[in-house]
Amino acid sequence: MTYPQTRTCIERITPYVPGKPIDEVKREFGISDVIKLASNENPLGPSPAACKAMANAAANMAIYPDGACFALKEKLAAHLGVPAGSLVIGNGSDEVIKLIAEAFLDSGDEGVYADPSFSEYPYVLRLMGAKECVIPLVDFTHDLDAMADAVGDATKIVFVCNPNNPTGTIVDGPSLQAFVDKIPQDVLIILDEAYYEYVDDPSYPQTLAWALERPNIVVLRTFSKVYGLAGLRVGYGVANPKLAAWINRVKEPFNVNAMGQIAAIAALEDQDHVQRSIEVNRQGKGYLYDEFKKLGLKYVPTQANFIYVDLARPCDAVFKGLLKQGVIIRKGDAFGQPTFIRVTIGTQEQNQRFIGALEAVL
Repeated sequence: MTYPQTRTCIERITPYVPGKPIDEVKREFGISDVIKLASNENPLGPSPAACKAMANAAANMAIYPDGACFALKEKLAAHLGVPAGSLVIGNGSDEVIKLIAEAFLDSGDEGVYADPSFSEYPYVLRLMGAKECVIPLVDFTHDLDAMADAVGDATKIVFVCNPNNPTGTIVDGPSLQAFVDKIPQDVLIILDEAYYEYVDDPSYPQTLAWALERPNIVVLRTFSKVYGLAGLRVGYGVANPKLAAWINRVKEPFNVNAMGQIAAIAALEDQDHVQRSIEVNRQGKGYLYDEFKKLGLKYVPTQANFIYVDLARPCDAVFKGLLKQGVIIRKGDAFGQPTFIRVTIGTQEQNQRFIGALEAVL
């Protein structure tokens, strides 16, 4: 049988494999009590205010959403202290990355990114037929000097995930400022800050002013993590208004659903929930650090809501053993490091259950 020929670049794309769903683990192992610490979701869930707003809006879901996201942009602009015209709202921040690629990348262009880091970067480069320049992390952190040195005539885009997924490390303000100053203005710099709210290191850069002042910077953030709205898929980018306008040209007419817009507005108004989520993460991080030390496991200190842990053995057997006990984590195989796992910081009860299960498996 003869099939239509795909674009050549499609052959380079491997479909994304997400963390195992809870229902799948229940079916596979015949268990009813499963916790998921694999996808860096907020263990407290959405803000109660967001849940109430969604319930009140349910009867209006026969109506198309506002394609311009006007109310959400106004609320978000006020919260961030940026012009509404500087915002690009997407179906998750990963869609904003795809929109940027569609707006600016041609076949044969090149993108620079670190490894391991967020899998969306190589995905969009391959989708657009662009070349990849991959710079290994050093001490689990972006090697900004090597990344800057890798920028050449064909380079169109550079990705910096800060905090980095999966390692949880950051690059500090002076280092990132020096890096940005080295990059030519005709090369896009994507500063992916999906875990921004969890950072407590005072050296972390505040980049929104850079995005407004410079013609080539986009800062990405999301409602999927600390705001607990991962299931609704709402993310955003902040850029110079002219740059944002170019990106907005390629988005779909109704790319952000109405329920997501309503929930995001309500979530922004409930900063108490955000602070509770940050505090639960802080406490959980300290507990897990202590437990990993007791188990003799090395871990990467994190500025996000997950921890990257070296088991010093192949992780697959540990992953499967944890599944049998109803605990889902993320294997390091997904990041090319098969002795590592990435575990989301949960509630204290979830963290204790994970450690108990890990002790048993090890």
